[in-house]
Amino acid sequence: MNIHTQELLSVVVPLYNEQDNVSLLTEKIHESLEGYLYEIVYVDDFSTDQTKKVVNDMEDEKVHLIALKKNYGQSLALAAGIDYASGTYIITMDGDLQNDPSDIPSMLKEAIDGDYDLVTGIRQKRKDSLLKKIPSKIANFLVRRVTKLDIKDNGCALKVFHKDVAKDLNLYGEMHRFITLLAFLEGAQIKQVPVKHHARHAGVSKYGLERVFKVIADMMLLLFIRKYIQRPIHLFGIFGVLLIGAGLCVNAYLVYLKFLGEDIGTRPLLTLGTMLIFAGIQLFTIGIVMELLIRTYYESQQKRPYRIRKVTKGGTTISQ
Repeated sequence: MNIHTQELLSVVVPLYNEQDNVSLLTEKIHESLEGYLYEIVYVDDFSTDQTKKVVNDMEDEKVHLIALKKNYGQSLALAAGIDYASGTYIITMDGDLQNDPSDIPSMLKEAIDGDYDLVTGIRQKRKDSLLKKIPSKIANFLVRRVTKLDIKDNGCALKVFHKDVAKDLNLYGEMHRFITLLAFLEGAQIKQVPVKHHARHAGVSKYGLERVFKVIADMMLLLFIRKYIQRPIHLFGIFGVLLIGAGLCVNAYLVYLKFLGEDIGTRPLLTLGTMLIFAGIQLFTIGIVMELLIRTYYESQQKRPYRIRKVTKGGTTISQ
């Protein structure tokens, strides 16, 4: 096998209830990176199954396990792993075996030979349900239209970063969907390459159609402050989008009636539709203000938005 670098590589994988996948994933990573100098950084996002036990029972000296104190979500789990990683190149991937570790060497070669800051995958022949494909297509379309960044697959978790880019991402909330866009906004040179994609080996998907609303909320925030702050709003933002959508539907119905010659000036629906739109805008604005306050709180005090319960290496506790 041709070895393209002797720099340390860090493979960062967020885990949530992946007890039936993590052992096989570890084997595949070892097979794919034979001859490389690397570490595997698993981040357990407060799994409710035996994921932590399975990882520690492997007693693999290349495997580090960061156990978080509660369920923070994929973005913060990813941030914890990236912060901990020691490698010159940081590889991120999902823990469900849908990404194929055998793609890593070729992606790494692209990063080194082409001097790219980030090499990201384009999943070929995706083996996902429509519940995952629809939000992904919406996100990809919105990113291309809003930023003119032609990223074909923002949702692919398999990426190779130079550490300087990865550690400057400042991931918050659930911004992992737009991690390529965040890197681009920081000035990263990006390369896209086709990668393999498999059906989930075991377990169940954690995604549903509610992601559509989160995607819309994320993109609205990026539109507003994309060059200054990149963080989603999911509490007030989603409700704001729903209220605005409901108000627009009500007013569209009234416009239709107006074209039919009916008088709509005294209809209570007109007041309701207008109020819904203004209420939605107000909620979304509150969400933006709260996001700014939260981010200022974390960064001004140099605090991380996650808490670690324990770190193990090869099954042995190294910090607690």
